[in-house]
Amino acid sequence: MCFSATASFAASGVLATIGVATLRHVREPRALLFASVPLLFAVHQFSEGLVWLALHGELGKVALDHAVLLFTVYALGILPVLMPAAVVLMEPPGWRRTAIVALTITGALVCLWDIAGLVLFPTQAFIEQHSIAYRNAMTSNLVVSIFYILATCGALLLSSHRVVRTYGVVNVIGLTIVHLVKGYAFASVWCFYAAILSVMLYWQFHRRKIDIRTPNGVSVADQPFLLIWQRRARSRATSHA
Repeated sequence: MCFSATASFAASGVLATIGVATLRHVREPRALLFASVPLLFAVHQFSEGLVWLALHGELGKVALDHAVLLFTVYALGILPVLMPAAVVLMEPPGWRRTAIVALTITGALVCLWDIAGLVLFPTQAFIEQHSIAYRNAMTSNLVVSIFYILATCGALLLSSHRVVRTYGVVNVIGLTIVHLVKGYAFASVWCFYAAILSVMLYWQFHRRKIDIRTPNGVSVADQPFLLIWQRRARSRATSHA
């Protein structure tokens, strides 16, 4: 197995573990989608591991096509609507929420455009300077890319939650660096960066730093967990104490 595929699978395993751990600390339904980001990125990195294997001849052409489609559907289609939707669910009423709703609609339009491009035109995936480059005649569009960035990063930067804004800032920094250094493989490299960066979300949920009712406050310690099996585990621990 090639080193790059091993790295993708290893990242996927770490993110899956962190993702499950993050979901364990969710206490409010509206935070569930945002807390799911590390776990979703785990699946995404696993799909790119399959792309690496296929490009090195360890999987067949059909497997390559399916792996490329899985990676690009998430990276180009789902992510631009998922991120603003996750942020707007946690946002209290106000001008910020209105703006993020607008960005969510923008992300949905980008999603429809990119999905159409992935369906109507073939997507090429190839190795360039130790990274994977993805090319599609319809999705490789500068204007669409600008709206993509506005939807994904803009929503994070507009959030009332300080920790969400911080996640947005470090994503923008990473996005800029990746564009300057590895612009030819932007989708692959930035998604990997954003995936690893999502680990920071675990710490925020673990420390109860994301509270829906009071942005930038701390969740009430005795507020029940969202997941039923977590509630049962806590109930048993309390009864034994």
